[in-house]
Amino acid sequence: MQRRNFIRNASLAMGALTLTRQNLFALSAPDPWKMKVLRKDVGIFTEKGGTIAYLTTKKGIVVVDAEFPEQAGHLIGELKKQSDKPFELLINTHHHGDHSSGNIAFKGLVKNVAAHTNSLANQQRVAIAQKTEDKQLYPDTTYGDTWDYKIGHEHIMTHYFGPGHTNGDSIIHFQHANIAHMGDLVFNRRWAFIDRSAGASVKNWITVLDKSLSTFDNHTLFVFGHAFDPEKVTGSKEDLKAMQNYLSKLLDFATAAIKSGKTKDEFIKEKAIPGVTDYQGDGIERGLQAAFEEVNAGMM
Repeated sequence: MQRRNFIRNASLAMGALTLTRQNLFALSAPDPWKMKVLRKDVGIFTEKGGTIAYLTTKKGIVVVDAEFPEQAGHLIGELKKQSDKPFELLINTHHHGDHSSGNIAFKGLVKNVAAHTNSLANQQRVAIAQKTEDKQLYPDTTYGDTWDYKIGHEHIMTHYFGPGHTNGDSIIHFQHANIAHMGDLVFNRRWAFIDRSAGASVKNWITVLDKSLSTFDNHTLFVFGHAFDPEKVTGSKEDLKAMQNYLSKLLDFATAAIKSGKTKDEFIKEKAIPGVTDYQGDGIERGLQAAFEEVNAGMM
């Protein structure tokens, strides 16, 4: 009897210890997101989707991009811990869901939502097609080539240089901090998604990066929508040049393939792009297909 009681009590103790360890682990588990202040009250938030930038001032809060609703909720909760100021402005770099579907979490919180005119049109078109209009918070403020917004000591300027990743990508420049959010105009060392259904242009994307290199100075810190290494969603002009080289080599590769008589199905089976050694990850075939279709259309 004593032995049975001993075994029973020992089992209960081990079970309690296991539960305690699980509870302790749950309590100490890190948040799934990361926040980092970059310069002069401008920071970034990363979790799932395109990188978010945010600005906190004595006048209010500005956010660039919104990831998904759950992630936007995490960001909102963290920013409310840091500031009791209102959310003044949300800007979308473009319409893709991993940058704009989180807009809905700001409903009733943010005063205005801004985006390029084409970005709004794309967001509406996709929502209608997917029957998700009830899950959208559309921009109420749209702009063309440039738009500016002042809050506190910060002067925010948007730039649109024509189609690239889509036909509605804009760059958001925090001039005082000298931080430029590139959205998905830069996939840092990661194979890019080129959305031809939304007016993307590989050829003009190269020009967009040229204009970006001449618009911003050597001290500008760039924020990228995505990166192969999640720790490298910020960078310098060298990263813009690497993206430009990748796109140029992709376009050259597609042109040579078409001239040699290759079919699209043959071309998208390629596993590497000549002259591009530092890009990796999944999705090389999406860029190959988009470039092939663009070049082929231009030759017809």
